[in-house]
Formats: sequence, C-alpha cells, structure tokens
Amino acid sequence: MLCHACEAALDVRLGLPPGVAVGVPSDVPLPLVAHEWCIPYAGLGRAAIHALKYGGERRLARPLGNALARRWTACGMRGDLFVPVPVHRERLRERGFDQAELLAREAGRAAGVPVAGALVRARRTGRQADLDRAGRAGNVAGAFAVPPSVTARVSGRWVVLVDDVMTTGATLREGALVIYSAGAVAVSAITFARER
Repeated sequence: MLCHACEAALDVRLGLPPGVAVGVPSDVPLPLVAHEWCIPYAGLGRAAIHALKYGGERRLARPLGNALARRWTACGMRGDLFVPVPVHRERLRERGFDQAELLAREAGRAAGVPVAGALVRARRTGRQADLDRAGRAGNVAGAFAVPPSVTARVSGRWVVLVDDVMTTGATLREGALVIYSAGAVAVSAITFARER
C-alpha cells in the first residue's frame, strides 16, 4: 500500500521530543493535557488521510495506526485507554467505516493499549473541513456523549483520544470535555496528522 520511502516518512516526528518546549506557548487545546501527532497534514499526510477517509483504502489503517503507536510509545505518553473520536452513525453508514476507530484499533494492538468506543456523536455535524476556524468550534459544540453503559470504562482513567487529523483542536476539545464529565482523571490525544 505504501512504498518504503513513504512508510519511513510516517515516522518523520519519531525522534522529536514530546510536548512543548519550556517558555514556548502551548497550542494544545485545553482541557487536553497533551497532544502528539505523527506527520504534518500536507503532502503524504494529507494524501494518506484522504485515501483512507474518502477513498476507502482501509488497508492504510494498519501502517497509519502503527505509526501512531510508535509515536505514542516514543513520547512516553501516559494513558490507560484509547478512545476513537467517532463519526456520526449516518456518516458511518455512508462511508462504511469509521477511520478513527480503525486507527485506534491498530494503534491499540501495536502499543498494547485497550481500545473502547466510549464516545458517540450525539448529533450529526457538518464536515469540519468545510468550515473556517471560527465555525468549527460551534459546529461540534454538544456533538458528543458518553453512553451511561460505558461510563465505568472511562471513570477514574487517563483517556487518550485518537483521531486522524487535528486542525483547530475544536473536535478534540469537545470530546475531552465530555470524557472529563464522565469521570476521567486526564484526557490527552494523539492524531496521525496535524495541520499547522
């Protein structure tokens, strides 16, 4: 699915230190305690996400999920549970799969971290990619919920949200707020790509 050079490029940030250097303003969206990512959302990063998400190339979930696991492990990130940021059930029906769930399952398998679908889309939202930065926060406000049947899975635990790409951080912020309200002690995130 990926040539050798492209597979190596998935680890472009592998050797970089985690977090934000002391004295540099953090751009981690609060209330997340940390955010890590594998590759910029440009070139190969964008092409891989688009092929998976819109081209239906599910085979990409394994190498991209493995890259997530390598970055998570190399950074020494903490976390008890990987939780994918879900698509709405209508989008799931249209697409046939949830790319964040595929990535989380592969990353969890490779890193030895349990994965739980503890977050659901309570309402359908417009595509974040179609909105400007100001419109993204309003688009996802109140969009997520933790079903009562899985509250015990996140209560008292450090949850790591898993998604394909972070642009403004609005989606991760909303997901984190809901996970905290279900009793999580900390919420961080890892995404395959990040837009700068």
